[in-house]
Amino acid sequence: MIKTRFSELMGIDYPIVSGGMMMVSTAQLVSAVANAGALGFLTALTQPTPDDLRQEIIRTRELTDKPFGVNLTMLPTIAPVPYEEYLQAAIGEGVTIFETAGRSPKPYMSMFQAAGVKLIHKCTSVRHAISAEKLGVDVISIDGFECAGHPGEDDIPGLVLIPATVDQLTIPVIASGGFGDGRGLAAALALGADGINMGTRFLATQEAPVHENVKRTLVDCSERDTQILLRPFRNTARYFKNSVAVEAAKIEQSKPDVKFEDIRDLVAGARGRKVYVSGDIDEGVWSAGMVLGLINDVPTCAELVARIGQDAEEIIREKLGGLIML
Repeated sequence: MIKTRFSELMGIDYPIVSGGMMMVSTAQLVSAVANAGALGFLTALTQPTPDDLRQEIIRTRELTDKPFGVNLTMLPTIAPVPYEEYLQAAIGEGVTIFETAGRSPKPYMSMFQAAGVKLIHKCTSVRHAISAEKLGVDVISIDGFECAGHPGEDDIPGLVLIPATVDQLTIPVIASGGFGDGRGLAAALALGADGINMGTRFLATQEAPVHENVKRTLVDCSERDTQILLRPFRNTARYFKNSVAVEAAKIEQSKPDVKFEDIRDLVAGARGRKVYVSGDIDEGVWSAGMVLGLINDVPTCAELVARIGQDAEEIIREKLGGLIML
C-alpha cells in the first residue's frame, strides 16, 4: 500500500481526498469515503445553520469510525455567512481536520491552532500556497486549471502547477484537478505531491446523493464537456457544459461591458442544486471538471478507492520500475 506524509498525517489508508462539494458532501458520501480508507469532507455550508452542521457530523460518526473532516469555503455572498459559528460548531463536535478555500484562513488560525486542528487549505497559485504555509496550515491542496469549481485566474494546469508548488513548500501538497484513476495518483506522486483530491469522480459513485441521471451523464460525456464562466468578474468557475452554461457564456462573450446581473438568473446556485434532485441536467449550472473524460463507471467508493490505490501501485512498481535498465 502507498504511504505518504499526507496519509500518515491524516491517519488514512490511501492518499486520496474527496474534497467538499456543495449539496453533495453529506454524511452519506463522506462516511463511505472514510470507510473506503480515504479522507472525505462534509461541506459546512451545505447545511443551513451551524446546528445543522453539528447534526450532520453526528450522523457521519454513526456511519464511520474513520477520520473525516469539514470543509469551509469562503466566497463572496450577498447575505453574510456566520463562518466562525460554523467552525465553532464543528470544533465543538470534536472535528480536528478542516479544509478551507476561497479566502485566507488567517482570521481563524488561532481558533484552529487552539483546537489542535490539521488544516488543509486549497490554493490555485504558488504565491497563495506560499502565503498559506507561512500562516501555519498543515497541507496545501493545489487546484490546477482542470478542476471543477473555481480554478483561479492564472490558467496553469496541474502538470506545471503541482511541481512548481512542491518546489516552494516544505509541507505536504495534494494535487487537485483532473484526477480520477490510478494513473493520476501515480503521476501526482511523481510530480512531488503527497496525494490527490477528487470531486467530480466521487460524484459518479453509488453513494453520491445525486440523481442517477447525473451519474449516467458523467459517464457518457467527455473531457470537452465543461464550460468556463464568470471570468469577466474575476470569479472564474468551471461548470458542466449544458444549455444553461452555454447561454450564460454567450451573454458574457457578446457584451464587452457585461455585468453579473446579466447572467445572475442563469448561474443561480438554487437552480443548480435542483439538478442533483430532479436529474434534469439543464435545470441550472453545476460544477464538473475535465476529469469527465476519464469517468467510465459508477462504482462504490470502496471499489473506486481500492482500484485507484492498486492501479497506482502497479504502475509505480511494474510499469515505471520496469523502464529502468540496470
